[in-house]
Amino acid sequence: MATYPTIEQHGLIGDLQTTALVSQDGAVDWFCAPRIDSPSIFAALLDPKAGGHCKIAPEGEDHTTRQLYLPGTPVLITRFLSDAGVAEVVDFMPVTGTEVTDVHRLVRLVRVVRGQMRLRIDCQPRFNYGRDEHELQLSPAGAVFRSERQNLTVHTANRDGPLLGQDDVWTDGTGGFQALATLHAGDMAGVILETGTDGPPQALPAGQIQRMFEETRDYWRAWIGRSRYTGRWREMVERSAMTLKLLTYAPTGALVAAPTAGLPEQIGGERNWDYRYTWVRDASLSVGALLGLGYTDEAQAYLRWLDARVRDAGERGEPLQIMYRVDGSPELDEEVLGHLDGYRDSRPVRVGNGAAGQLQLDVFGEALDAMWQADQAGLVVSTAGWRHTRTVLDWLVEHWDQPEDGIWETRGGRQDFTYGRLMAWVAFDRAIRIARHRGRPGDVTRWATARDAIYEQVLSRAYNEQRQAFVQHYASDVLDAALLAMPAVGFIAPNDPQWHSTLAAMDTELVADSLVYRYDPEASPDGLRGSEGTFTMCTFWYVDALVRSGRLGEARLTFEKMLTYSNQLGLYAEEIALNGDQIGNFPQAFSHLALINTAMLLDAQLTAAAH
Repeated sequence: MATYPTIEQHGLIGDLQTTALVSQDGAVDWFCAPRIDSPSIFAALLDPKAGGHCKIAPEGEDHTTRQLYLPGTPVLITRFLSDAGVAEVVDFMPVTGTEVTDVHRLVRLVRVVRGQMRLRIDCQPRFNYGRDEHELQLSPAGAVFRSERQNLTVHTANRDGPLLGQDDVWTDGTGGFQALATLHAGDMAGVILETGTDGPPQALPAGQIQRMFEETRDYWRAWIGRSRYTGRWREMVERSAMTLKLLTYAPTGALVAAPTAGLPEQIGGERNWDYRYTWVRDASLSVGALLGLGYTDEAQAYLRWLDARVRDAGERGEPLQIMYRVDGSPELDEEVLGHLDGYRDSRPVRVGNGAAGQLQLDVFGEALDAMWQADQAGLVVSTAGWRHTRTVLDWLVEHWDQPEDGIWETRGGRQDFTYGRLMAWVAFDRAIRIARHRGRPGDVTRWATARDAIYEQVLSRAYNEQRQAFVQHYASDVLDAALLAMPAVGFIAPNDPQWHSTLAAMDTELVADSLVYRYDPEASPDGLRGSEGTFTMCTFWYVDALVRSGRLGEARLTFEKMLTYSNQLGLYAEEIALNGDQIGNFPQAFSHLALINTAMLLDAQLTAAAH
């Protein structure tokens, strides 16, 4: 098996249209352009040989590494420490803005801060997930890689002559180049990787690189300075906020679930999905986090994107699709990249996502709840948007009472999932509130009839008397952590005996030393082989439920424990393995928006209890 860094040994950088992952060993091993959902240029994360990478690291000497973010920014600093010296690689992407562009720059600055260090750069792009051939042209100022669909230009930074200083530069017969340089304290060099141009490469002066750095730093510090959160765990909340911003495609306001594809939920297993798309559920849940932090512009941008999806669905007389591309396109055809080994031999590697065609009734509830929260914050849905929303609700009135695929996108057949019914109830409830609050037209009587029917059905069919708990779907005895949302959305009081017994059952069966499983795949077959780790978002939902149930001390301890599972940069993947490793796509928007929402609730309750 090839050597892979662990998933958590990565930092995320981005320019608000695409992102890259940089490992602790100095390698850019995931980078897609021109968009976050475009084919990869570097994908060593999924196959070190066939995927491609750009690595800068010490040559031939023992060293240790550390990673940190420049405070208040997503500018990533990877430090190499040895007896001979200390060097830093500073990685960042200048912000592109809201206009769609193919031009994206990834800046990799190298500076030695003590002693000296001999460094190697190894640049090996592999276009279109490693499927497209390319040509390499080296020049004194850098290099150009040309493929049929895309080019990558490598500019040099602050040096006359090629690349890092030309102790030695060579091609290696694999379509890439390598270079060696010995740098001393005070020296600065590096490369700028640029897409969307055809060269020629340039030796960029130090002043230009410094301006790129300062503009990027200042943009992010000004942005995070707008956050109005001043409570406990501020550093983690702000890091999560910046992560959500990096995962947002600025031209449309769409938030992707994660910037990666194919990272496994079980090492060596088949639960390997492409998360570089916008789930209506995930993005809608982010609205509460954004509004709570004071980022109304970001919330409004997403709501405009959502309004367009509701309009499209209403005009077609169809339900909302559960996910879309960042530009709103519904085509997400799934394919297997059989030529890639997969992270630590986790196959198959999938791009696209076949779950896009599933029926998941809960997305209506998340979407309407986001509209309601926005309405409460003064972001009123437009006249046209409300008209399209009414059309979609008319569809839901006719179709809520049917089996569906569920929040967890299982591939084991449709069921009457309780969470789907719960969120359909939320959809009608929030629509009624908006109509009454704003005096908007709508068949409120019909919506109320459907809402009340769902309520009665869930109480009569979803509560398992033997388990003394609400269960995953009707006629089952399987617990489901998604139902931790029941008191949060107002369906049941947090002091209701049926809720207390449900939470007690989850305490016993789904919670493992503060970590929370979604459900038991063995008890509820989901059509896939293997198991999975605990779900990070569910742990934060559990803390939320503890707070609402008055178990404040347990909630704080569980939350504090969960903070220890982040990586050294404060980032979370989708899941936590039994050994504490992060697994699944990384970093995960769901995890970070749940952290923000839970931190705000827990902080407010702790402050109230102290007075």
